[in-house]
Amino acid sequence: MAKIKGTIVVDKERCKGCGVCVASCPLEVLALSAEVNSKGYPVAYMANPDSCTGCASCAEICPDSVITVYRQKFE
Repeated sequence: MAKIKGTIVVDKERCKGCGVCVASCPLEVLALSAEVNSKGYPVAYMANPDSCTGCASCAEICPDSVITVYRQKFE
């Protein structure tokens, strides 16, 4: 059976660091970084990228639509 692996890309300049995506991730992949964008907000990043399945919960819940999810199938 093929395994699905996901990854996300966050538009760092538009991220407000609200943390809603972090709370919505069922596999605890996301976290807020110590890095801040030009507006002074912490940005979301993949703290545990190997666990991501590409479910897109983070992208769906993001109030500013700054997350893009990519899924790849591995045999």
